[in-house]
Amino acid sequence: MTKPALRAVPSAPSGPFTLPPLPYPESALEPVISARTLSFHQGKHHKAYIDKLNAAVAGTPYAEMDLLAVVKKTCGREAKKSIFNNAAQTWNHTFYWHSLSPAKTEMDKKLSAAVTGDFGSLEALQQLLTKVATEHFGSGWAWLVVKDGKLQVVDTHDADTPAAHGATCLLTVDVWEHAYYLDRQNDRNAYAEAVVKKLLNWSFASDNFARAQASA
Repeated sequence: MTKPALRAVPSAPSGPFTLPPLPYPESALEPVISARTLSFHQGKHHKAYIDKLNAAVAGTPYAEMDLLAVVKKTCGREAKKSIFNNAAQTWNHTFYWHSLSPAKTEMDKKLSAAVTGDFGSLEALQQLLTKVATEHFGSGWAWLVVKDGKLQVVDTHDADTPAAHGATCLLTVDVWEHAYYLDRQNDRNAYAEAVVKKLLNWSFASDNFARAQASA
């Protein structure tokens, strides 16, 4: 199977924001994630966040900003909570689709060395990421990020994203129930373990890590 051509999240246009296409067919992630789940998740949940975001920013300066700028400028502002939630969920989901790959991928030498240095091994990182994804209470996200020059595995709740708090995101695993319930019911661990072991896009992570190093 060929490697997906699209490895980096494209720059988001200013509003009105649009639903970007998936970087692979809906059936490409089976059997880990079914085409039915992907269709509902991307075509309904992701699209709903974008529709609500466009309604919320209409006639405001946020409609002229790129998506990540909206996320950062509304983070922590109670009066802008609805804009933040929908902007962050729009960004998180686009990032999540690119964090997955139907084809086997490998990290480059620089990321591999950082993983060994900060976690001991890829297997140790996989175990930690699976644990954090499984044990997160309620809806949210598990992330591999780089912050202050060090790789970290972190979780965020609901729509929150490390990108709003000074970290560079490398990969994410969505642990909202709509990411897995049609396929796994309440077995989040089985979903997280399968995604981490079989679907993570290490080429995408390597690209993001290289950008983090270049901007350090």
